[in-house]
Amino acid sequence: MKIMVVGGGGREHAIIKSLKKNPEVETIYALPGNGGIARDAICEPIKATDIDGIVAWAKANKPDYAVVAPDDPLVLGCVDALENIGIPCFGPNARAAIIEGSKVFSKDMMKKYGIPTAEYETFDDMAEALKYLETAPIPTVIKADGLALGKGVVIAETREDAVATVKSMMEDKKFGASGDQIVIEEFLEGPEVSVLSFTDGKTVVPMVSSMDHKRAGDGDTGLNTGGMGTIAPNPYYTAEVADRCMKEIFIPTIEAMNQEGRPFKGCLYFGLMLTKDGPKVIEYNCRFGDPETQVVLPLLKSDLLTVFKAVTEEKLSEIKVEWEDKSACCVIAASEGYPVSYEKGYEITMPDHVWPNVFVAGAKEEDGNLVTSGGRVLGVTAIADDLENAIEASYGLLDEINFASKYYRTDIGQKALKALR
Repeated sequence: MKIMVVGGGGREHAIIKSLKKNPEVETIYALPGNGGIARDAICEPIKATDIDGIVAWAKANKPDYAVVAPDDPLVLGCVDALENIGIPCFGPNARAAIIEGSKVFSKDMMKKYGIPTAEYETFDDMAEALKYLETAPIPTVIKADGLALGKGVVIAETREDAVATVKSMMEDKKFGASGDQIVIEEFLEGPEVSVLSFTDGKTVVPMVSSMDHKRAGDGDTGLNTGGMGTIAPNPYYTAEVADRCMKEIFIPTIEAMNQEGRPFKGCLYFGLMLTKDGPKVIEYNCRFGDPETQVVLPLLKSDLLTVFKAVTEEKLSEIKVEWEDKSACCVIAASEGYPVSYEKGYEITMPDHVWPNVFVAGAKEEDGNLVTSGGRVLGVTAIADDLENAIEASYGLLDEINFASKYYRTDIGQKALKALR
């Protein structure tokens, strides 16, 4: 069986390593992949956003199945385009991917269907947004409507910061057309939880919960990044909370999308805040989170391809999705200076026994060697019977990986350990 995976980061590497466990899978192609993924799949130099190029490649190579992983190609209609030429896909079509592609759409949908989320206002006129900020509660959260590489959300701690953020989005076009509309919303407090879920538009199967660490520095200091590490499961996400989320958020979201004529099939990511008033949605993603995927998929006992196909064929209720009763920790090794500026081109070395635990995000191959080519270079995931041992094992493996300018947080999972004690 030939599978194509669209994307080229750590999330895609985790998906590919999981798919490889199925004996029916003969070849996996990654478009475009990266230097690390090239050790587990055949990489084709086609950008994930080049929908025409992806379709042309698929027509020529006739894969049996496709997985479209990143947000941009999903919102651009990559699944629609591949399905139009007869290739079954895992991932939502463009009409459903709008749940991430437009924050205005998702907020308005939550309000319409009574799904708990932060209070908010939307603006397409900068003068009106600035007038609203004169009396808005501070701190406040400001979001660009469209996709912005995970960087289109700002928590403004002062009124001056809020004004500057609105101007940067709407006047300076920091995120291009994504900032033509913005959402200004209530600042929520409480533990954050990420819950990825499989859904075929009828059935929702939540995956193991996780906790991301977005800030660049220890103690949640410094700039926001694409994620410096994750642990799973999230200790704040108790059975009681999970039951409430299923009833108040997960099922109502799937039903709302159906009512809107946008049935969602694929991986729907719920970014949640556990407030004193109960769980609320901070954001939806229309795909696997990164780096959450790197701790969640290694805990999957069931065959990933079987689950993917059940989603595609709308037969998710007919299979059982099982998880290891263990804990996982992923620590991201980044380039010094990320997320602002950093140098590239440093050789990465590691012993062979470490490789099965490594998911490569920003590296390329040069003369048979793996060299750094991005800010987040790789993630190292370890699994153990409890979180403390998973954390220790992950850092132990990371110590065996070397490249100049290697930087990582030293406190991944510590907040979760405190919650367990």
